[in-house]
Amino acid sequence: MPLDLLLVAALIGGILIGYPVSFTLAGVATLFAFLGWMTGNFDLSLLGALAQRIFGLLTNDVLIAIPLFVLMGVVLEKSRIAEDLLETMGRLFGRMRGGLGISVIVVGALLAASTGIVGATVVAMGMIALPTMLRNNYQPELACGIVCTSGTLGQIIPPSTLLIILADVMSNAYQQAQFARGKFSIDTISVGQMFAAALLPGLLLVSIYIVYLLLRAWLSPLVAPALQDDALGSVTLSEMFRAVLPPIFLIVAVLGSILGGIATPSEAASVGAVGAILLAGARLGRAGSFMLAGTAAFVGLAVLARLAPIRLQRTDTASADWAIGLLCLLLVGIGFAALFKALQLTWKEKILPAILSSTMVVTAMIFATILTASVFSLVFIGLGGEERIEWIITTMPGGAQGALLFCMLLIFLLGFFLDFVEISVILLPLIAPTLILMGHDPIWLSVLIAINLQTSFLTPPFGFSLFYLRGAAPPEVSTGQIYRGVVPFIGLQAVGAVVIWFFPQIATFLPKLMF
Repeated sequence: MPLDLLLVAALIGGILIGYPVSFTLAGVATLFAFLGWMTGNFDLSLLGALAQRIFGLLTNDVLIAIPLFVLMGVVLEKSRIAEDLLETMGRLFGRMRGGLGISVIVVGALLAASTGIVGATVVAMGMIALPTMLRNNYQPELACGIVCTSGTLGQIIPPSTLLIILADVMSNAYQQAQFARGKFSIDTISVGQMFAAALLPGLLLVSIYIVYLLLRAWLSPLVAPALQDDALGSVTLSEMFRAVLPPIFLIVAVLGSILGGIATPSEAASVGAVGAILLAGARLGRAGSFMLAGTAAFVGLAVLARLAPIRLQRTDTASADWAIGLLCLLLVGIGFAALFKALQLTWKEKILPAILSSTMVVTAMIFATILTASVFSLVFIGLGGEERIEWIITTMPGGAQGALLFCMLLIFLLGFFLDFVEISVILLPLIAPTLILMGHDPIWLSVLIAINLQTSFLTPPFGFSLFYLRGAAPPEVSTGQIYRGVVPFIGLQAVGAVVIWFFPQIATFLPKLMF
């Protein structure tokens, strides 16, 4: 068997026996690099490009946004803002048949748009919503499927780490395809375009889940009954606003600044992280007015910087400029005072260390995988794997559509064993340039792949959403019930992908309109 195929087989074998993915990627690649050198199939001088590759990854402006978005999501989870949202929406929708499940899906979408973290969302809903559904006689399989699937919306609804990584990978693939066509004034794909492209497909998936749940509850009333009045309690307008408005404000601030062209993804991620910390401060202490003043100060500062940029070092600075400059300094002081107070409250409640620790762990895991996957892909290409992949894709029956169907099935099957980061940084750089050269729109292709990668969180045996729920679910819920519960939703994911396939305008409309 050729060494490039043996390399892939060794990687899958190492992962299946439970060895850490990052170490497996780097170790197997290094082993096969020397094996290829000894057999005359690999040039060791190629490894000299590793330092440049690693430096390029660590200085990539797009990837800097990942730890900030992770921080934003972890803050919302640890400060129990997500819990308040779940409880309020459950009481709001619970009186209709299937209503509690609908509230979980809606909350999943809101949390996805404000955190982008699958683990945080699944664990939060698994600890709060799942016991509530079980107490009110929801079918355990359906309840588990709703929680698992709603949690994965954080991968397709922006902002999400998957979309950030995809934007970087697909932009590089698009540039390679343009170079291969002889076009050197190249176009790129930005994170903003990727977020805009994924927004409508994400909402489409939410709609598909809700329609399925309503149909299921209508056809089988006992699987998703309405909640009894004594289990609900009324929801006042002020309670609903307090629970719903903070995440919506955060969504508008982050996505609005990116899609409106006001801020780069890294800047918008910073806005999200600061906004989440201020929300946590308002939630944890009796300092809501102070946090609101700090938020207003930061918003006012952004508006002033946009409308009247100050250059105090100029010789022709007028007194009005000095006045605006002093006002900006005052706003900075108020904003930072509120931010410091919020951090003080999170420290007092003993959640700040947990926030920082979780952020570091998730960020380190993502970047370790990206870096070691770079080593793996370099060795794989050096062993001739890129040419083999290109030959397999181009010789598929059915032309461009057949090649895309093959690649989508391959990604789906790999999702049973690998997570989205590994598939994105190992496989996609190999197949995406060829698919784009065959005529597929890169934005539309990215959205299809994103939905497919989202499904990898649901597919056993290694679906991360399943593991998250297993850890958070009550003891009476079996692993078999969790696995059976996600099967219909995997089919709904396929339905969503088919709709995007035949109606590409759903993915391409917003990017064309806004960019």
